[in-house]
Amino acid sequence: MVLVKEYRIINNCTVDEYRIAQLYAVAKMSMSETGSGEGVEVIVNEPYDNEKGKGQYTKKIYNFTRQGALDMHEEAWNAYPHCLTVMTSPFIGNCFKVVTETMHLADRGETENALNLDAKTLALRTIDSIDVTEDKDIGAYKEAEDPKRYKSAKTGRGPLTSEDWRKTCEPVMTCYKLVTTEFSWWGFQTAVEKFIQSTMRGMFAVFHRQLFCDTDGWFGMTIEELRAMEDETAKKLLEKRHQELTSKTEFN
Repeated sequence: MVLVKEYRIINNCTVDEYRIAQLYAVAKMSMSETGSGEGVEVIVNEPYDNEKGKGQYTKKIYNFTRQGALDMHEEAWNAYPHCLTVMTSPFIGNCFKVVTETMHLADRGETENALNLDAKTLALRTIDSIDVTEDKDIGAYKEAEDPKRYKSAKTGRGPLTSEDWRKTCEPVMTCYKLVTTEFSWWGFQTAVEKFIQSTMRGMFAVFHRQLFCDTDGWFGMTIEELRAMEDETAKKLLEKRHQELTSKTEFN
């Protein structure tokens, strides 16, 4: 049996703004996490238009070791406001898969079935609402990424100090993220799937804290400016990883 959880993350921005904000945050995060031969490789980033829909397709490799044994492959179909992401591991093969389906809506997390799930999936689903102002599950605390301390100079939004900010903030939108974890390795399935879900929850919390605290970075950008930023980021990631791999090889 697979583990199915729906995470609901309320954000102090509009649905249209979030489209730019998430792409900006992903590009920025990719740069910060690449180093020592590890990090993110952008293999494909191009529009798609086929019988399944229309949007932006990306394929990335997350390098966690130089040998590649722990590398993760990610494919994403971004037909905003709906997005689908599939994570796999070539090393583990068909035993492992994490599927994240997302819908972005202009509400406060009250839509009961935002992803139009069938009865079987609804029976398996559990709901987990993430408050980006909470410090749990985020790892090391960073004051610069604390929504309770950040105030946007461009928009005047923040800091998010009110206990009921999710009920009162304007503008507002919600990310509904359905995460399905599959790890079909007898004896380890339940423990590993719970660990993956816990890890994903932490990643979502950190990402959306950063997204809010980067409001002055992404606010006002156009999608064309964002695509140009993505292309430049992909080039820099490749150059950075190549340089660090080369220097490490020479050193050894």
